[in-house]
Amino acid sequence: MAPFIVGLLLGLICAAIAAVVGYRRVLRIQKRVRHSERLAELGTLTGGLAHEIKNPLSTVQLNLQLLQEDLSPQNPAYERLIRRLGTIQRETGRLREILDDFLRYAGKLELDRQPVDLNKLVDELADFFHPQAEFQRVQLRVKKSDEPVIANVDAKLIKQALLNLMINAVHAMSENGGELILSVSRDATEACIDVIDTGTGIAPENLENIFKAYYSTKKGGTGLGLPMTRRLIEEHRGRLTVNSEVGKGSDFTIHLPLE
Repeated sequence: MAPFIVGLLLGLICAAIAAVVGYRRVLRIQKRVRHSERLAELGTLTGGLAHEIKNPLSTVQLNLQLLQEDLSPQNPAYERLIRRLGTIQRETGRLREILDDFLRYAGKLELDRQPVDLNKLVDELADFFHPQAEFQRVQLRVKKSDEPVIANVDAKLIKQALLNLMINAVHAMSENGGELILSVSRDATEACIDVIDTGTGIAPENLENIFKAYYSTKKGGTGLGLPMTRRLIEEHRGRLTVNSEVGKGSDFTIHLPLE
């Protein structure tokens, strides 16, 4: 009888522990759902606000252009007024770019997943980007996997993510140029695309901030390029990592699950 009672008590204790763990898990799920709902609502509100700002901004830009056309060169203040109107036009144009970047970042993404050979995707993107790299005195090289690397992805969005990283890499290099390497590899579970540059590198204290929205060390940058890139990768159930050394360069790695 005693062993039976001990076994029963142990069973009850285990059941109680399982119930507590299950209850806590349910609470965590409910909390995540509420958080996701709030984020979705916030995204809708801010997206609507950005659209509402763009409409009067377009009107301002148009009227600035008309004012510039109406100014007479015979006006003694012509040069000064033209300079001031030009400054306002540039700033309103920059504001519009910021709003466009924000709408892309906050908007809903619809993925068109197809089996894609990442070797071929990187080759196509390198061919497209080669003239810009050459203009910036950057040597662009591609290292492909010896075998096809097939991933179920939206090719257009992956190219956009890669292009963001490549543009950042070129900007990180000096006027004397450098080297930009695109490397494709795979293991048993995931595919990797590395974007490696020989630029200035990223200071350790900045590494934890570079994926935060609106954080930028680049003059004129909106601070949404890397956050948007990471979001594109995470929408594919992947991840984006970085290794960097000041004075030597950076290596951004896109990790994607294999098909």
